[in-house]
Amino acid sequence: MWTTIVIIVVAVIVVALIALALRTMSRRRQLRERYGPEYERTVEAKHSRGAAERDLKAREERHEALEIRPLPPTVRDQYARDWNNVQERFVDSPDQAVGEADRLVTTLMSERGYPTESYEQQTRDLSVEHSRTLEHYRAAHEINERAGGRETSTEELRTAMVHYRALFDELLRGDTASPGDEHR
Repeated sequence: MWTTIVIIVVAVIVVALIALALRTMSRRRQLRERYGPEYERTVEAKHSRGAAERDLKAREERHEALEIRPLPPTVRDQYARDWNNVQERFVDSPDQAVGEADRLVTTLMSERGYPTESYEQQTRDLSVEHSRTLEHYRAAHEINERAGGRETSTEELRTAMVHYRALFDELLRGDTASPGDEHR
């Protein structure tokens, strides 16, 4: 009798452990698919998969609390014109244009509802929905940081503009508002 009970208890424990392992693997796969390269970057930064996954989950929870807004068509069109103006200024003043591109991307983030209090927090918040273009933003930001000290070539500055454009385009076209939403 006791042997049967022990076997049943062990079997239940084994099944529970298998279910837990499958759930963990499924969650890990979902995080990898959602965050792409950001998943591995976070694992490396946290020195632990568990800590990284908790961090990514915390990002998702914070992101859920944000009020990310679609852009009305008129606002979206104005941002597109502003970007074109920044690109035109690149010819005469590349380093200043890159700085303007950074400010324009930050302003667009704010307009969409992303907090912009710090670069680190921006990247954490953006990683939830824009993880695929986040590397572009990081590369552009790094070049922009060096641009102030004249440590960058025109080619690097051009590359920064391309990187900023990747995130800018994604933020600009994401969840566009319907025409009636402009007057809310």
